[in-house]
Amino acid sequence: METQTTKEKELPNHYTASDNRYDDSADLYRRCGRSGVLLPKVSLGFWHNFGGVDSYDRARAIARCAFDNGITHFDLANNYGPPYGSAEQTLGKLMDDDFRPYRDELFIATKAGYDMWPGPYGNWGSRKYIFASLEQSLKRMRLNYVDLFYSHRYDPNTPLEETLQALVDIVRQGKALYIGISRWPLEALRVAHDYLKAHDVPMLIYQGRINLLDREPINEGILDYCQRQGIGFISFSPLAQGLLTDRYLHGVPDDSRMARNHFLKKERLTPELLNYLQRLNATATERGESLAEMALSWVLHQQGITSVLVGASSSEQLQKNLRSVHAQPFDENIEAIV
Repeated sequence: METQTTKEKELPNHYTASDNRYDDSADLYRRCGRSGVLLPKVSLGFWHNFGGVDSYDRARAIARCAFDNGITHFDLANNYGPPYGSAEQTLGKLMDDDFRPYRDELFIATKAGYDMWPGPYGNWGSRKYIFASLEQSLKRMRLNYVDLFYSHRYDPNTPLEETLQALVDIVRQGKALYIGISRWPLEALRVAHDYLKAHDVPMLIYQGRINLLDREPINEGILDYCQRQGIGFISFSPLAQGLLTDRYLHGVPDDSRMARNHFLKKERLTPELLNYLQRLNATATERGESLAEMALSWVLHQQGITSVLVGASSSEQLQKNLRSVHAQPFDENIEAIV
């Protein structure tokens, strides 16, 4: 791994990727289900810190740091920002400024499913919305295709066959190489898997939230189903939006995401949760790890997990998260605690 941290103010305009970026390949990558795709155990999400309201220099430093350390997978969605679409615009600028020569080394994903534009065709899972959204995404990202395209959420009103056939046709038209599903319930996931397989576009991966505070895909049987069917699984929010870091161990800092009371509400940090986080932190300290390292490592040690999606507010934070790749395994006593 790279040990030198790239500072925003020292970023050279010309970027040449590190010659050592694949030195840890044996430890860093996992096969995605029963496919030919290898994904890094830690992938970079563009949900936060890559929007139009954020510093481009900081986003550029984080993306460079990621790729220099072998993180080849960048995860986006049409409405990441804010404002909507601006994270994809940031990626488009990054491609032109830094990553165009490395396009074939990158595995870029985007999604459609949540609110994107006004009116009846800017949301959910219709064929019209999916095709229009991906066309817009490709223009913003300045790409001819994405490696992975997701249906971002289950649509209970559009026939599943309409959504799934749109995904099949996107691959056949060369606009995406692989298809993924995000946050669909188990029964709909089964239908999707069977439909895509029957149409020669097998599902590559499922994206769901698994962390030490939320194990719903495990409890519902989704992770087990994916493993048995040869579908990869990538966990978003493996640090529970920062709760599983040292950020909130002593309450709510004034400059924290929870203090802004937007995605992470203050009422979430109950006395019971705070006590649990402090116990987890004590366990991490005994292991010689930070709480974040242990939390990421725990997810990566679950059978069937391909990768964890992490956000980062700095390249330093990203490098700390990468330590989870080399974390020690969990024994039975620790499993009982967590």
